[in-house]
Amino acid sequence: MTLSGFAAYSGALAIAAIIPGPQIVAIVAQALRSGYRQAAWMTAGMVLGDVLYLAAVLAGLVFIAETFSFLLIAIKWAGVAYLCWLAAQFWKAGETFQASEAGAAKSSGNVFLSGVLVTLGNPKSVLFYISILPTVVDLGALSALDVPILLAITAIILAVVQFPFAIAGAGTRHTLQSPRATRLFNRGAAVCMGGAAASIALRN
Repeated sequence: MTLSGFAAYSGALAIAAIIPGPQIVAIVAQALRSGYRQAAWMTAGMVLGDVLYLAAVLAGLVFIAETFSFLLIAIKWAGVAYLCWLAAQFWKAGETFQASEAGAAKSSGNVFLSGVLVTLGNPKSVLFYISILPTVVDLGALSALDVPILLAITAIILAVVQFPFAIAGAGTRHTLQSPRATRLFNRGAAVCMGGAAASIALRN
């Protein structure tokens, strides 16, 4: 694969990643709710989800989708259910944020897994790799070395684009002192999470 091919793929991926969608909403909402550490775990899970999708495309996603369509549908609705649960948690939080570091440490694995589910449940991710990848990358000309390079590029670009949203959300969380402002942010986050769940649920 040529350097220009890698550059074209990197540019297309960066543009797609920075467009607001369910993943960005989930990262910011998680940062507002539980701080940077939990949002970082969720972001890492989302990055892994995208890498898994890319690996699936390179391995032949059409065959996988046809063979394991039920599994992909189940993953999608698991992601929707998690986003709905998050929305309910935000709505019930009222004037408080989750601030327990001990609780956060115990749930890091769950948050990481939820990030994977949100990405795997978002059709936008798989559509990008199915539709854009073949236009910028000659899949037939990929060498054994090109595949891990593409996976690494994907992980790095998504991390660079998405982690700042976790930092920004956590910073906003620390600036909220007014109970009323906290309540408004929690309610707004609940609406955003619910919207993200609806967006994923309505896509085929």
